[in-house]
Amino acid sequence: MLTRLLNLWGSLRDSFWFVPSFMVFLAVVLSMIMLAIDRRGGLEVYPIFNFLYAGGLEGARSVLSTIASSMITVAGVVFSITMVVLTLASSQFGSRLLKNFMHDMGNQVVLGTFISTYIYCLLVLQTVHAEEEEIFVPAVSVTFAIALALINIGVIIYFIHHVSTSIQASHVIANVHVELEKTLQRLFPSELGGEYRKLEHNNINDQYKEKYQHTIKIQARDSGYLQAIAGNDLLEIAAKNNLLIELQYRPGEFIVKKNILAIVRSEEECNEEITNTIASLFFVGDQRTPEQDPEYAIHQLVEIAVRALSPGINDPYTAMTCIDRLGSSLCSLTRKDFPSPYRFDEKRVLRIIAKTVNFTGITNAAFDQIRQNSRSNVAVIIRMLEMLQKVAVQALHPEQRQAVLRQANMIERAARESLLEKNDWEDVDQRYLTLLNSLNGKKSYNET
Repeated sequence: MLTRLLNLWGSLRDSFWFVPSFMVFLAVVLSMIMLAIDRRGGLEVYPIFNFLYAGGLEGARSVLSTIASSMITVAGVVFSITMVVLTLASSQFGSRLLKNFMHDMGNQVVLGTFISTYIYCLLVLQTVHAEEEEIFVPAVSVTFAIALALINIGVIIYFIHHVSTSIQASHVIANVHVELEKTLQRLFPSELGGEYRKLEHNNINDQYKEKYQHTIKIQARDSGYLQAIAGNDLLEIAAKNNLLIELQYRPGEFIVKKNILAIVRSEEECNEEITNTIASLFFVGDQRTPEQDPEYAIHQLVEIAVRALSPGINDPYTAMTCIDRLGSSLCSLTRKDFPSPYRFDEKRVLRIIAKTVNFTGITNAAFDQIRQNSRSNVAVIIRMLEMLQKVAVQALHPEQRQAVLRQANMIERAARESLLEKNDWEDVDQRYLTLLNSLNGKKSYNET
């Protein structure tokens, strides 16, 4: 249930309508509260409330009409500017980065502020009336509308500044890196996986599979990206029904309809209700999400770098900035204990065999495409070797050093084949030798 709610919240958070709609709802509630205060009356007798609107009927209508018309006009301008920014971002950074701009809470709040002010003024305006001897001028409500108008002036100033900075390459890359760090911190806590690490080398799969007589294959109901798996619910079902579940995919991978999502092993035949429940714990959607996919933000940084290296843009400095951020994240991953693919219940019985990522896979995802698209760019090649050298200094596990060495060897071979200038090659070779010295100077993981 928690995974389902988080997945739903992620969809709402990335939409451009949820926050403005919620703010409109608040404006409706606020107008009702303010009008109730006005109908109750009597505040004007207190000196502290001398600032309240003291004009007449027509003046109140004029003020509310002016504010309402101004706010809906500004809302249209804000929407137009936002569309222009999204178009520029799509052409410069790639269409997949649009989700980051739509996720920007600042843009959503700005749009919602102007629309909600407009709705508030309309609701208050329709209560201003004069019938026979009764004249109703909601002084408190009109005063609050004026205050909202003043606040909106500050909001439009903030919006102009925010938009001008949000499309800068360094700002976009920094935001994606922050999301990447949060994802890695959430998915790779330092203490996870250590307790059962030794079990992975003892043919644990065959040991447990022999206990179960029946096998059922859970098929995907739809095609799309596996966005999340309700792991806790899956573990609970497996423990309750004495099952062993082998996951065939991990979040972030693309699934074709009728593909095998999981293999369920049991001592007795499982009924259709159990298999349907297990199938419902896999959330498939049209696009990848960062909730359980550690490579999601990495691919975003890689996409920015590759697009910057294209002949149409030719911006190697943006690519180097992305490499710096990717290297920083890899350095933090060297200190993380990757989770084991084996999930046990409270009685220490194996229940789930998951498909997990490793340091080598993440390193390849970070550098492969950039390396392939920068074969003749000396500055980018040197920056990749320099960042890999920094990762090598912090690498503790043999797998980590092997992954760094593999990337360094491929970069060195590509540079040797593509670089014609001797001095350029010597600069690359110097960084490569420095990286090798860093790797050779490290103790093995077992010795630390």
